[in-house]
Amino acid sequence: MFAWQAAGSRQWLARAVRRNHSLEATELANTSLDDKTKAWKSLINIAVSGAAGMIANHLLFKVRIYGLFLRGFQLASGEVFGPDQPITLKLLGSERSFQALEGVAMELEDSLYPLLREVNISVDPYEVFQDATWALLIGAKPRGPGMERAGLLDINGQIFAQQGKALNEVASPNVKVIVVGNPCNTNALICLKNAPNIPAKNFHALTRLDENRAKCQLALKAGVFYDKVSNMTIWGNHSTTQVPDFLNAKINGMPVTEVITDIKWLKEEFTERVQKRGGILIQKWGRSSAASTAVSIVDAIRSLVTPTPSGDWFSTGVYTTGNPYGIAEDIIFSMPCRSNGDGDYELVKDVIFDDYLWERIKKTEAELLAEKRCVAHLTGEGNAYCDLPEDTMLPGEQ
Repeated sequence: MFAWQAAGSRQWLARAVRRNHSLEATELANTSLDDKTKAWKSLINIAVSGAAGMIANHLLFKVRIYGLFLRGFQLASGEVFGPDQPITLKLLGSERSFQALEGVAMELEDSLYPLLREVNISVDPYEVFQDATWALLIGAKPRGPGMERAGLLDINGQIFAQQGKALNEVASPNVKVIVVGNPCNTNALICLKNAPNIPAKNFHALTRLDENRAKCQLALKAGVFYDKVSNMTIWGNHSTTQVPDFLNAKINGMPVTEVITDIKWLKEEFTERVQKRGGILIQKWGRSSAASTAVSIVDAIRSLVTPTPSGDWFSTGVYTTGNPYGIAEDIIFSMPCRSNGDGDYELVKDVIFDDYLWERIKKTEAELLAEKRCVAHLTGEGNAYCDLPEDTMLPGEQ
């Protein structure tokens, strides 16, 4: 395993203090360095797959514009897990990307993050996932020209089956897993099924970007800042069958339907904008989301490690077995959740349904059940049978 050590010496930390103003630099400079580090939490290991890609690049490093920090979303800064949480970053790449991965490690070393104690890189998931506390599974094969959805499910499913087995064998028994690589719901299910020793509740499919997109559209329509939008749920699959739920969402604490009375717009334009936002972005910019995806990964983690504001909730794709809504069991389905900040969550029960919402939930449920049948050979459930109703792959997967 190739590794860079972020030196833990007093000399290294003192240099970091002079450069890093976001982590209480002044306080550190006036406090015994030994006392400060003794007050830090125990080291955690964070594994990131696809670490040489654009999403990971945004996730690991902070963006600067004219010397000003924008919304911080790099893992090593303390803005995700806290200013007293030292971390080890374990980065997984491929043989083809290994040279780029070495460059990523060098940049992390040169950034002098005081909380970053070590950077390890490898092409072997069994090495990268060793003792992992968090596993952020970003890497996946993109959809090539002429490739059917079933083919992509099989190819990427094999990747996530292998990673699930590696997590099961060497990761922390309570590792939290966030699957970003698409089709993320079914990839998360495959990973879960190949890791029977890890609680099924610990597996997440990233639908937070869809939630953020929905909040943005509602805020623009209502003429408010996005933080005035709460209780936004994305139901179902991370595909164009996903269901952005305006029935339960709120703006300034009021039901969305009381603030935005144009129900036709909510049912048609709003819903379609959220479902197809990724495709429009590609048309405009020529590439799929990276920065906003990285932000949504951080948002997803923060929602689990900080208490959910009273009365609010967040969306994440989780295991449906035991859900209170009547959604089919044994799939990964985006649903509303709350957390007390310990990395765990509970499903929200105080939601309402109408015929419009339920009809669309059943459509995305049917798609996920079809995907599950298509990867049965990877989940230990027999022979695969693909009867996908239509190609609803998000454009970013193409």
